[in-house]
Amino acid sequence: MIDPTPTATYRIQMRGGTRFADIQSRLDYFCKLGISHLYLSPIFAANAGSTHGYDVIDPTVIEATLGGRDGFQDLANAAHASGLGIILDIVPNHTAFSLENPWLRDVLQHGQASRYASHFDINWSVGTLALPFLPEPFAAMLNAGRFSAQHGSWVFDDVKIPLAADGPQQASSTEDLLALHALQHWRLRHWETERDSITHRRFFNVTGLIGMRVEDAEVFRDTHSLIVNLVKSGYVDGLRVDHIDGLVDPKSYLDRLARKLPDTPIWVEKILVGQESLPENWPTAGTTGYEAGRLLTRLLTHPDAIDTLDDAWRQSTAISEDFSTALSQAKTDILFNELAAELHQLIALGTAALADDSDVEAGPESLREAVIALLTGMSRYRTYIDDNGANPLDHQLLADIADKARPALRSPRVLDHLIQHMLTPANGEHRAFALRFQQVSGALLAKAQEDTAGFRWTRFLAGNEVGAEPDDITVTDAEANIFLAARRPSDMNLTSSHDTKRSEDARTRLVAISHHPAEFAHLVQQARQLAPEDGVTPAWQWYITQSTLAIWGAEPHALQQRLAEHIRKAMREAKQTTFWTRPVDAIENPAIDFAAALCEHWRDTRPVELDVLLATGDALSLTQLALKCLMPGFPDIYRGCEAPYYTLTDPDSRLPVDWSKLESVAETTGFAGDKARLTRTLLKLRKIEHGFFANARAEVATDTNRIRFTRATPDRTLVLEQSPTPATIKPDQIWRSTYAGHTLTIGWQAQ
Repeated sequence: MIDPTPTATYRIQMRGGTRFADIQSRLDYFCKLGISHLYLSPIFAANAGSTHGYDVIDPTVIEATLGGRDGFQDLANAAHASGLGIILDIVPNHTAFSLENPWLRDVLQHGQASRYASHFDINWSVGTLALPFLPEPFAAMLNAGRFSAQHGSWVFDDVKIPLAADGPQQASSTEDLLALHALQHWRLRHWETERDSITHRRFFNVTGLIGMRVEDAEVFRDTHSLIVNLVKSGYVDGLRVDHIDGLVDPKSYLDRLARKLPDTPIWVEKILVGQESLPENWPTAGTTGYEAGRLLTRLLTHPDAIDTLDDAWRQSTAISEDFSTALSQAKTDILFNELAAELHQLIALGTAALADDSDVEAGPESLREAVIALLTGMSRYRTYIDDNGANPLDHQLLADIADKARPALRSPRVLDHLIQHMLTPANGEHRAFALRFQQVSGALLAKAQEDTAGFRWTRFLAGNEVGAEPDDITVTDAEANIFLAARRPSDMNLTSSHDTKRSEDARTRLVAISHHPAEFAHLVQQARQLAPEDGVTPAWQWYITQSTLAIWGAEPHALQQRLAEHIRKAMREAKQTTFWTRPVDAIENPAIDFAAALCEHWRDTRPVELDVLLATGDALSLTQLALKCLMPGFPDIYRGCEAPYYTLTDPDSRLPVDWSKLESVAETTGFAGDKARLTRTLLKLRKIEHGFFANARAEVATDTNRIRFTRATPDRTLVLEQSPTPATIKPDQIWRSTYAGHTLTIGWQAQ
């Protein structure tokens, strides 16, 4: 019998050469490691060549290239026989907006008469389904003879789109093709027009992912039939729900899922901002744990050095703004560009919501102004207004937005009335605006903070993490202890995932900068001498130096390739001088060359400051690992992170894992062996002392050079202490190691 509450999970990224049979062949290794559950990324049929599985094309089928249903069942049976549970990552919010999606192909053929037309979140009221697939404008391609229609398909390049089943199945002349296009349930558009012409709900700004209407009972049944079957058949022991905030009504969805699968633990990917907590009435085991990762980084960050680091960064880069200003600008940039389509949709919904309101005359500009104020004013991902109205927290949040926005508005009347109708929706138009607003606000905050401002405001990249606040990078003991007191045994503690901006060991190297700001500033000064006279700004020099430190030690050629790929991504995500839709080689290449020169310089000279930061990062990594394993909740180990793991933003975080090396790393010396042995030691302790960890209260106390963490019951106290000198522990201490003057000691408190 598998315990529903894990003692530790092991996150495995399927695909990329990892199949069910590969995992099954290594079950002995996972058992020796000490985990209780395997935690699998999505296993459903996805786009050909998918590297992650979140672009699902058929949620009723297990991906054949992974081993299909038979392969998954074999893995689950073998895992259960070994005492390991299975947690499955599911994707209810969206599927692939792809011609490989059989449900979407049916819609293209049959339009609103398709059985699946209402499964997708498509706005049929504005006309046929827009397909922004074209490499050039439609008329230009038509006139150039680049289209044909034959055998029931519209063809261009290597693309074949199914024609309407009830109309002509071929055409040849330009005139006939134009007429045939007008008869379709879809219309082709140039990809550059997606900001203006999309008619489906996207995942964030990813046009290639289409929203699913799982709030509808039939859609829920169809999209979850396989999931329910796998759980009820005993193959799956828990679920992780991807992007819960993208759904129309997260609570109703979770209630329905819980009714279908009672007693099945469900974790949700939910980013909690600041002091926000998970809604108490959600039937979940907890979140996936980004808030725990944020706490650990803040605990390990040296509070006394932040002002010094801040001064050095501002002096080096000439950046004077605070993060809130950078975030505000990023929100505006995203809203007017990447999410322009969503902005237009909300303005149209706002117009409908105010149409019968005789107390306000809302014109297009006043509506645009009000919607922008609402969206940019959101300080967390979303409100949770449903058929029962809004809770007090949402009332207060929207009131605060109105108060802050009012002085800058020509007239606040439209904003006030929109908020009133959101909070107490009296008709379908009010409700439609409120629901769509809640789905867009999270996309805006995520894209603006994590994927834009986080690449612009780069003082301390360890704080620019998913769920973190770059301008709030330390924590008081009182705040930390309130957090620890609220944690439950079923809460997941995460330090690395496929979505984190840097892996856990890369991040602690960056945290080390707060312990040695002068040393890092000196590395930046040295690096500046390597920069071209033009083309690499001081801000990017600061960023690239941190990124190089984060993954230093990789094989030289691989290191430079990974840095080059990451720099391109970072500069395009910053959206200031080069962009995904319009890359500028003259901007990107000098930065890549600078990174290569920096790597060569460090290899040739091996600066003493670099060694100090690396050693301190190792020390902090072991402390982070220990805290994650010992704090309330349970640790999640991202594949490969039982050993040193240094990666940057996706796709770097999905690099292949050397499983054979992992199996022997605990027998090696140095940091690699220490991390592997500490992982096994603490996971074994959690299993042996299961009752203790379920009941012991937690408390942390810090000062300038020490972290002391305890878990205590009335008769026993477990102590973790990081300090310059060893702590006094009973003879049966569990662990002691020293790196860079940081001694980590774990054991039972001497009486």
